[in-house]
Amino acid sequence: MGMTNEKIQPDSGKKGRPTPKRKDVEATRKISSLAPASTKAEKARAKEAGRAARIAQRAAYLRGDENALPARDRGPEKRFVRDFVDSRRSIGEFFLPIIGVVLVISLIPNKFAATAGILIMYGVLLFSVVDGYVLSKRIKREVAVRFPDKSPKGLGMYAWLRSTQMRRMRAPKPQIKLK
Repeated sequence: MGMTNEKIQPDSGKKGRPTPKRKDVEATRKISSLAPASTKAEKARAKEAGRAARIAQRAAYLRGDENALPARDRGPEKRFVRDFVDSRRSIGEFFLPIIGVVLVISLIPNKFAATAGILIMYGVLLFSVVDGYVLSKRIKREVAVRFPDKSPKGLGMYAWLRSTQMRRMRAPKPQIKLK
């Protein structure tokens, strides 16, 4: 093994700059979560676009567009049930206004008036339940005839609950006139 006459220069080991502090290095790697992702104008445009999209989606839902409806309201049999319920009046849709009248009657300091108010309230409630039961049976029968491949399960309750809402408060809005 021959040795050469070259001298090996020892490495000075210096970088020419000081070692950075750990917190400084970590700070450069982190992206601030509080930093704005966009300008104020971009945020305002995005907010307005989202608002317009929500308004359009709600309008489509209230119109009864099939794509805008939630799963519980989709399908031809649900549309049939909504139209069937919306084509007639029911005592259930008057229940809330009747309760308001009963509340006013209950303020009268008279035992006869208070008793009459309570009897009216329970009478309307009972009549509403009976009407809902009859409506449910009728809906299930009609759906079985019109949609023989579909199960009528849950459609009776769907119809009854819709019939207990005041007509102008229903969503999606009634698409059919009263008979």
